[in-house]
Amino acid sequence: MPRSIRPSTLARATVFAPLTDSGRAEIVEQRLTDAILLGILIDGERLPREPDLAKRFGVATVTAREALEALRSKGLIRTIRGRDGGSFVTSGADPGERMLHNRVRELSRVELRDMGVYYAAIAASAAELAADRASADDVESLLRITEATEYDDAGATRRGEGVFHLEIAAVSQSARLVREELRLQAEFGPILWLGMHETECRSRSRAAHARIVDAITRVDGDDARRLTSQHVGEALEWLIEHKAMLERTTTPPRTSS
Repeated sequence: MPRSIRPSTLARATVFAPLTDSGRAEIVEQRLTDAILLGILIDGERLPREPDLAKRFGVATVTAREALEALRSKGLIRTIRGRDGGSFVTSGADPGERMLHNRVRELSRVELRDMGVYYAAIAASAAELAADRASADDVESLLRITEATEYDDAGATRRGEGVFHLEIAAVSQSARLVREELRLQAEFGPILWLGMHETECRSRSRAAHARIVDAITRVDGDDARRLTSQHVGEALEWLIEHKAMLERTTTPPRTSS
């Protein structure tokens, strides 16, 4: 069974950082939903209680309560009453393959490339900053993530990709980059890393992570940026080719006579 990969406190703290926008329940709900689907908040983990959650986000308790109710309705958390109770994460599963393939079919090549280029720009900028700002402990955290990722498992590698890039964003010490990385992973990450069901893609992922961490360790921001852009670019090219394959193998709809 794949081992659990947990981001450092830097990445996790971003999930509960005070809102910079208006304190609407939908914003709290979306941030927690993204964190659960990306595996930052793991299955079985207890969330802070409503008053504590509200304090962390800088919102009213009723706002936090509404957000938790929405998560319950999605089946992402369950709430247990009593002294040892609370709200617990119940889902960190990957989206279904069919759903992801359908989404790839629906998006045009232009849309896929546009999203991929933007994701690469954010991830590469974070890597460049991380190389300049990473401490020895930060580097150790990145090494632990790469070592803990089960690259023989497609789902674990996809989750590892998300945690790895989010951790780099956290090490960059840019709250805006972290928030954008989190948003892009939720929006685009599941299909960008779809190729991880192939052994060759997983092997490239392992090698790319090792090279990026090495560049950060050497305080080589230019190399960290280049390697990250290259890594995302390879995943994007695989995705474009996969879309073409899906279009070739999709049975055309029948027309009425």
